[in-house]
Amino acid sequence: MEKFMLSCMTMLLTIALFAQSNDPILGKWENSSKEGRIEIFKRGDKYFGKLYWIKDSSKKDVKNPDKSKQDRKIEGLEILTNFTKKGNTYEGGEIYDPKSGKTYSCKMTPKGDKLEVRGFVGVSLLGRTEVFTRIK
Repeated sequence: MEKFMLSCMTMLLTIALFAQSNDPILGKWENSSKEGRIEIFKRGDKYFGKLYWIKDSSKKDVKNPDKSKQDRKIEGLEILTNFTKKGNTYEGGEIYDPKSGKTYSCKMTPKGDKLEVRGFVGVSLLGRTEVFTRIK
């Protein structure tokens, strides 16, 4: 029985590692200012990211243009939505910036333990890139 359980655990670990290597964007990332951490996950065939930790966990979403959302905490917000994998890039999604209350088009490109996150308006040339670092 122990051998069977060990075999099952090994198989599950192998599947998990294969899934992550097939989707290198999945996992936990820290932004460049080290003020926030995002967990990227897959729901159906789309990718999303939740701000699971921020330096000041009491901060509220006061810049949100929707007044009914201004009293919610920033920690726990889903700030990356609806990305589709295209080769090594994840695109077609949006990123919400709680510091400004604005939502931008976005694309993300993993490069090893780094993740280039480019938010933009209209075309990708009119934007800004931030580099996240994988949390191990």
